[in-house]
Formats: sequence, C-alpha cells, structure tokens
Amino acid sequence: MKACFVVRAVVADPALRQKFDDWYANDHLPLAVKAFRAEKGFRFWSETDKNVHYAVYRFAGMSELTRATSSPQFKELVADFDRTWPSGITRTREILTMVEELAG
Repeated sequence: MKACFVVRAVVADPALRQKFDDWYANDHLPLAVKAFRAEKGFRFWSETDKNVHYAVYRFAGMSELTRATSSPQFKELVADFDRTWPSGITRTREILTMVEELAG
C-alpha cells in the first residue's frame, strides 16, 4: 500500500507567507522529492486556516518512506528548514498508510 509523509507548517506571521510559499515551491519541495526519491510531492494551503501549509510526499510503500525519513538527506532537509525558518513557522509531521483509494 502507498504511504505518505505529511508536513504541516503554521506560518504565524502572514507577512512571511509569500516568502515561505516561494521558498517551498522553488527550493524545498523539489529538493525533498529528489532526496526522498518520493513518487510525488504535493503542496496545499488550507482554506480553513489561511496560515496552514501542507506538504505531502507519496511513496510506493512504508519501507520506502521509512528509508527516506531515516536517511542522512532527511536530516539535511530538516536542518535546511530550521536554518531558513528559525522563527515564525512551526511544523509537525505525520506518517500515513493508505488503506483505500476509490476513483469516481
């Protein structure tokens, strides 16, 4: 079954939103997809809470996701985020296993 790694970031200062969005789109997401060897990467801004950003990385299965999040590259990506955003943005991470997918 597919597995997803989800990063939820809260941009506390709305003035940082555009800079964060540009950085994530042009730097972090492409770097992370390549480093993780993820099948795909997706980004979302919440319509419920305009300060919340989600990045989702999809993997073929849990073993591939575990390999990615256990790698030195993962530690480098975390450090890059921390250096670039030392304050004003908090984040949490989730690991999900897909249990069902339906097409409409």
